Amino acid sequence: MIVEQIWTGNAYRNFNYLIVCPENGEAMAVDPLDHEKCLGRAKDKGWDITQVLNTHEHGDHTGGNAQVIEATGARLLAHANAKDKIRGIDVGLQAGDVIKVGKTVELEAMDTPGHTMCHICLKSHTDQPALFSGDTLFNAGAGNCHNGGHPAELYETFVEQLETLPDDTLLYPGHDYIINNLEFTLDREPDNEKARKLLAEIKDQDPSKAMLTTIGQEREVNTFFRLRSPSVIAALREKFPDLPKDPTPRDVFLKLRELRNSW
Repeated sequence: MIVEQIWTGNAYRNFNYLIVCPENGEAMAVDPLDHEKCLGRAKDKGWDITQVLNTHEHGDHTGGNAQVIEATGARLLAHANAKDKIRGIDVGLQAGDVIKVGKTVELEAMDTPGHTMCHICLKSHTDQPALFSGDTLFNAGAGNCHNGGHPAELYETFVEQLETLPDDTLLYPGHDYIINNLEFTLDREPDNEKARKLLAEIKDQDPSKAMLTTIGQEREVNTFFRLRSPSVIAALREKFPDLPKDPTPRDVFLKLRELRNSW
């Protein structure tokens, strides 16, 4: 599997993706907002975009659909319940559906509500596992729930699905928010030395050459995975004195998401 991460350079800091079969050059464009860059990259590489996939319905992920489809004749895939939210869906996806790209690439749809209630993540069936996480999971962060989502559903997605992924799973998120997210981790867990070290390493990175984290790293530096950390809980109690003596992971997640909304 070839993965081309395309940095849009826009105000929303979007990443777009081309997932390509190395054997025959067939490609799937994921959330191709910057249709010019996606089409141009495919043309330069000799790849043929035959499918477009939207992780969810927000305009900064669907905005390039029409142009890519018009140029390539690609089919459009998205969550089965997004048919009233995304125009022109050809294939409605449900949890467990397998998407084939070319001859060699298989991706499994995960139903991952929270950021919105019609959100798809993709996990690869490859020797090197990968997750295309849209706006559910970011490098060192979690999606917000402002526009059609729900934090309790996002918590369930984290603990029931993302937590089960192998440590070596590469993460391909929908946006580059890693610096702000690491700073939030350190605000919530000042003694997290791994987060501090990573922030120092990437603070000047070019997003067009962004480092890839793994789920294993996320467990160490992403505060939304660190729900049992004594430091996280102690700092949270300073903000929420009525926090239970022994808060559940759900309690901690929801309070962290609340804080991140205005941080």
